[in-house]
Amino acid sequence: MIALSLAEIAAVVGGQTHDIPDPSVQVTGQVVRDSREVEPGSLFVAFAGERVDGHDFAAAVVEAGAVAVLASRPVGVPAVVVDDVQRALGALARHVVQKLGATLVALTGSAGKTSTKDLIAQVLQHKAPTVYTPGSLNNEIGLPLTALSATEETRFLVLEMGARGIGHIRYLTELTPPRIGLVINVGTAHIGEFGGREQIAQAKGELVEALPSESDGGTAILNADDPLVRAMAVRTKAKVIFFGESGEADVRAENVRLTDKGQPAFRLHTPSGASDVTMRLYGEHHVSNALAAAAVAHELGMSADEIATALSEAGSLSRWRMEVTERPDGVTIVNDAYNANPESMRAALRALAAMGSASRAKGGRTWAVLGKMAELGDEALAEHDAVGRLAVRLNVGKLVAVGGREASWLQLGAYNEGSWGEESVHVSDAQAAVDLLRSELRPGDVVLVKASRSVGLESVAQALLATGAEGEVSAR
Repeated sequence: MIALSLAEIAAVVGGQTHDIPDPSVQVTGQVVRDSREVEPGSLFVAFAGERVDGHDFAAAVVEAGAVAVLASRPVGVPAVVVDDVQRALGALARHVVQKLGATLVALTGSAGKTSTKDLIAQVLQHKAPTVYTPGSLNNEIGLPLTALSATEETRFLVLEMGARGIGHIRYLTELTPPRIGLVINVGTAHIGEFGGREQIAQAKGELVEALPSESDGGTAILNADDPLVRAMAVRTKAKVIFFGESGEADVRAENVRLTDKGQPAFRLHTPSGASDVTMRLYGEHHVSNALAAAAVAHELGMSADEIATALSEAGSLSRWRMEVTERPDGVTIVNDAYNANPESMRAALRALAAMGSASRAKGGRTWAVLGKMAELGDEALAEHDAVGRLAVRLNVGKLVAVGGREASWLQLGAYNEGSWGEESVHVSDAQAAVDLLRSELRPGDVVLVKASRSVGLESVAQALLATGAEGEVSAR
């Protein structure tokens, strides 16, 4: 964080100082909520959770070097005490962002937010120091903490914004007002909470409504290939840039294809020129993510060649998102287990199918180890059934559906589509899936692991990678 005195922090958040001998002392380190992340100069934010109360760690964090604690009650060590710690954190973030003067880029969407954010960050880092949301810390706590990690050297601040209802994104834009706003897509993630795609579009569009006018530098970047996103153009006073594969898009891709490894390649077109891109990431869905990042970079003055070079060098910054690892025995594990919704499931299966061409040349097979997609409401049965059917249509070698009712719908969809007898199977839990795969995998096989975060299927990928490290493999 940029250096601020405790007196200035108290004034910004409307708090009272307690046990602070010298209010001019400055916070020079990071603002953190995890006591394990405290370093000399930090400000520790004490949240009172259901199981852990951060106030109980106050003495320990000060001993570890924290300058003070942002708290809701006196804690016996230097503290700025406020009525509402979360709102105080947001007020501090807004103050720092305004004082910093960096260009703030905000993005939202139903699927691909984190991957797109990671691409934007890596491209912009070619131009100037960039701070971005780590992982998926995109809510009312994670977003201000990310903003507060910016320093005097930061020129670009890339913030992912999530929403679970109407008004959430509007609130986040009040904490960190963006100049550039990007909406990736409107899908079915959290449709059970929102009630429908139109309601999701209403919530996501709050981002472009919050942008400054075109005359004040505001820019909305919208997906031309998604009708609900494209329609958001009328909801903003900002300049509008469209991206996509549509010929009408300002930033578009032509000659899109996948390499034999499943990595996308295409010709990037921007208003300033064209250049070829071959990505290190896996799956054709990353083309849209790359175009979104390219549109942001173009708006910030990068040439087509600069953007293409950066996109071709970019990797995955966030764990468990299409992490591709080849074991010493020749089995490839694709760990995409961080989260899942119908759109990302379809994209991952298509990526697996593309990788399958190379695996079959080695005598290998493709495996889809899939679990529940959460928060789909009344659409849950139909969406799980459709994913199971798609696995068959894409000629995935074997579907392993893991878990309870929703997993049985996946397997049933595959069976009803004309599944290959025992080539689709339903197992009770992650350990059963691991046991099955350990007995069946052979060199050249490619295994995709994917489900909603609550299922915890990353344990399957981790167990299979550990098995490969031990040198175990079936002789089949």
